Amino acid sequence: MHSGAGATREPRKGRPRPHRLARFWTAALGAEPITTEPDLVEARLRIGDDLFLDLCFPRVTAPSDAPARLHPDLAGGARPQDVVRRLLDLGAEPADIGQGDVPWTVLTDPEGNAFCVLAEHERDTGPIAALPLDSADPGRDAAFWAGITGWVPAGATALRHPSGVGPLLQLWPEPEPKRGKNRLHLDVRPDAGDGDVVDRVLRSGGTTSGAPSDHPWRVCADPSGNEFCVLSMAQGGERVRP
Repeated sequence: MHSGAGATREPRKGRPRPHRLARFWTAALGAEPITTEPDLVEARLRIGDDLFLDLCFPRVTAPSDAPARLHPDLAGGARPQDVVRRLLDLGAEPADIGQGDVPWTVLTDPEGNAFCVLAEHERDTGPIAALPLDSADPGRDAAFWAGITGWVPAGATALRHPSGVGPLLQLWPEPEPKRGKNRLHLDVRPDAGDGDVVDRVLRSGGTTSGAPSDHPWRVCADPSGNEFCVLSMAQGGERVRP
């Protein structure tokens, strides 16, 4: 999974509006739309010469009410207050989730999903500085994700693409056990030569949701129960070269 990865965001509550959510996030991140359908919008965020993240916004019939376990931390750069102001102009709202006096700003997108703008972050991340993911055992889950993605350690329980470019995947102690389906999940795109990623998922302590289907992906979960999808090799190849 060295050339690209992805994330899928579902509307939080009320009437699902994937186009509204996609417009906000593509403008916020500077991503380019690659698929626009009545029930799905996909956009590509390029973060290096050969690296990208695909953002997927599907329509869902029953959005999850479970607490968020994964959210984006955006890079604030040298003037994070300017980034916050631009996001507010795009439709974000200030949020108080009990964070207190912290060196970052918490906002919500137009569907009420919380995210942060960081004043301090790693270099060369692109507009998404990090993806913090709740974990029942951060050390164990960091090893799991490293094993299925090929990403390398960037701290005690953080991973990053081996090029040193792009966001960090950070495993944080969960504030409570997982309940319900995650509203935001990661997609793992295998590269040629990566072998059977689903087999590695199972050997590393993850799970799958039953037998393979006709979909070009396989739904899996890490050892803490966080859902993610493993895309097919064919799907990955097509998406690298749209």
